[in-house]
Amino acid sequence: VNEHVTLLNTMTDERLDVAGVAAKFGLPPERIVDYLGLMGDKADNIPGVPSVGPKTAVKWLQEYGSVQNLMDRAAEVPGKAGENLRANLAQLELSVQLATIKCDVALPFGPRELAHTAPDQAELLRLFQELEFRTWVRELEEQGVAPHTANVESTVQNATASDPLAAIAALPAPTQIEFITDAKALAALCQALGAAPRVALAVETDGAHFMQAQLIGLSLCWTPGAAVYIPLGHDLLGSAAQLAPEQVLEALKPHLENQALYKIGHDLKFISHVLRRYGIALRGRRYDPMLQSYVLDSVAHRHTLEKLAERELGFTLPPRDELLGKGRNKLTFAQLSVADAGAWSGKCADYAHRLALLLERNLRDTGALAEVYRYFEIALVPVLTRMEATGIRVNVERLARQSEDLTRRLVELEKQAFALAGEEFNLSSPAQLQKLFFEKLQYPIIAKTDKGQPSTAEPVLQELSQHYELPRVILEQRGLSKLKSTYTDKLPLDIQSTTGRIHSTFQQAVAATGRLSSTEPNLQNIPIRTEEGRRIRTAFIPAPGKLLLAADYSQVELRIMAHLSGDAGLVRAFAEGLDVHRATAAEIFGLPLEGVSGDQRRSAKAINFGLIYGMSAFGLANQLGIGRVEAQHYVDRYFQRYPGVRDYMDNTRALAAEQGYVETLFGRRLYLPDIKANNPNLRRAAERTAINAPMQGTAADIIKQAMIDIDQWLKVARLDAKLVLQVHDELVFEVGAADLDLLKDGVRFRMMSAASLRVPLVVDLGWGASWDEAH
Repeated sequence: VNEHVTLLNTMTDERLDVAGVAAKFGLPPERIVDYLGLMGDKADNIPGVPSVGPKTAVKWLQEYGSVQNLMDRAAEVPGKAGENLRANLAQLELSVQLATIKCDVALPFGPRELAHTAPDQAELLRLFQELEFRTWVRELEEQGVAPHTANVESTVQNATASDPLAAIAALPAPTQIEFITDAKALAALCQALGAAPRVALAVETDGAHFMQAQLIGLSLCWTPGAAVYIPLGHDLLGSAAQLAPEQVLEALKPHLENQALYKIGHDLKFISHVLRRYGIALRGRRYDPMLQSYVLDSVAHRHTLEKLAERELGFTLPPRDELLGKGRNKLTFAQLSVADAGAWSGKCADYAHRLALLLERNLRDTGALAEVYRYFEIALVPVLTRMEATGIRVNVERLARQSEDLTRRLVELEKQAFALAGEEFNLSSPAQLQKLFFEKLQYPIIAKTDKGQPSTAEPVLQELSQHYELPRVILEQRGLSKLKSTYTDKLPLDIQSTTGRIHSTFQQAVAATGRLSSTEPNLQNIPIRTEEGRRIRTAFIPAPGKLLLAADYSQVELRIMAHLSGDAGLVRAFAEGLDVHRATAAEIFGLPLEGVSGDQRRSAKAINFGLIYGMSAFGLANQLGIGRVEAQHYVDRYFQRYPGVRDYMDNTRALAAEQGYVETLFGRRLYLPDIKANNPNLRRAAERTAINAPMQGTAADIIKQAMIDIDQWLKVARLDAKLVLQVHDELVFEVGAADLDLLKDGVRFRMMSAASLRVPLVVDLGWGASWDEAH
């Protein structure tokens, strides 16, 4: 800032001129470098003078005029502060140098060389193609611009990129397989990889967890229609030799770690994990047919390589289980012959290559899906790889004590159920419950099964439990039994012996709305609203000397609803930082904010979240325990007060029926095959999904963006911190106590700025010695 330069803070719309800087900092602009040098800045690795904060820095600079004068007269500074300053003069000099923008860099050109001239269109086209700026490439090509030169490889690559379907259709269905079994063939393979623009990979393992998987073979394909297979761990080699795995991986490592060689692979995350175990950091991950297919249509089909090859290419690829056999005669992959293993694995690499080109074209031609794939899904792969490989610690002894407590409680509940029923029965048997409930106890029939029998499904038990004690006891028993079998008993078995941690797999291509799902084990469904569920979270702990930090978006889907609907009332409530449930209650019940009771706030909360998930007045009545007429009155009052929400819902239903899909804020699509179904139940379910999916999907996109941004920051910030869990709207980090404050600030900022909405994104932070303490 000087008489010619004004600073604009785009986050707060604050403008600072010379006078503004002096008013804000108590110093003129030319002293800000001295100010930063004295205080230091850990984020930028500026050490500063220990124990000097803003007040001391301003006081010294106002008294001595500059850091140089302060250093020259350091002997005059009294007390311990003076001793501290004199002990750190060299560090202060370095800090000022680090805080100073270097303005005398020697440049190989001057202002005249920077004069605006006519663009070199051909060079622009080459650069746009290299950077994959496809819209600009298309614009130049439509103007008739051609690149300066083009060798055979680039011509083939460009032709394939412009019309991969034609290129793939011209290829024969059979895959030509070459087996790499000697040093000469390996050298030739490496030479070919050095000239290839991209390569598809297929790794074959013993089927173990990704933290322990042993590599049995590796296939590579850089030209569709042909692949190589390298046997690395087969038991029976037959006539084929086998190179030492160390020799093969050492030769391939430079190519697999080459960022410029684009990698293709069905489930690149798993491939990355397997190679990481052998000291290879896979780079250049670009095409994953599983994720490409998922982005194109998350609901229509499964995204296995076998299904994709059959549907998109018309090729049959037998499932791995079929290749290995079943039952007593089932083989391991290592027991397959090299010929059989290579023929199958080579097809996997070849088909992944062909699918990648085809699906890339389809993504590019469908709305914003190419950007969704590139900037969210494939960009998230290295983030998830690191998170999964880090894992999270659990306290086994604490889980064991919880299992014992649950066992005792389950016995008590079983005895209580027998007493209420007047007989002993199997609490898990639908047939016995059906007979007990509807014949002996004469409970009302709430719903029926597909076969016309009275249902004892959980929703039925929930409704019956409002009037009868036995269903409530059975529900509690089932919930605690599931906690015991799924978590307190099983989690210790999921600890990897090599790390002492649990390493869950976070699936990208499962949930229809774009959310991640956790498997082996599922760490996203641990209940938090019950005391027993929270106790399980107490068993998740950090490494010794560290803490867990939990960062959770506050009411993110309601905020997205406010943004998408543009409703003035909702936007105002969030913009003013009001308790939105209390504000909704005040609107519905016609009360001032301070007059809203706890019950009224709970009712408003049920309405706010219920409408997001398409809840009807009947469902709301059941949840609140009120009459249907009263519930309908609440809903009507809600829409009167928030008309923008009603308009958004009506418009979304109409748009979904017209185009067959809805989109998130970032362009992710969710197709709705039942939106015009003749069956009214299916159609209404699709309409509810149409309303909820843009909010849930946008929330998923936002936290993915936050994860990517935080991961990039952590790689350069050198904090003692790692992301260890993602649970829907929450991120959990393991952090050294010394870096906790910096992590809190950095995480909150990046989560809040992951998307620009009409209303602010708010992030709640907590930390402690367990996941429960941090939440």
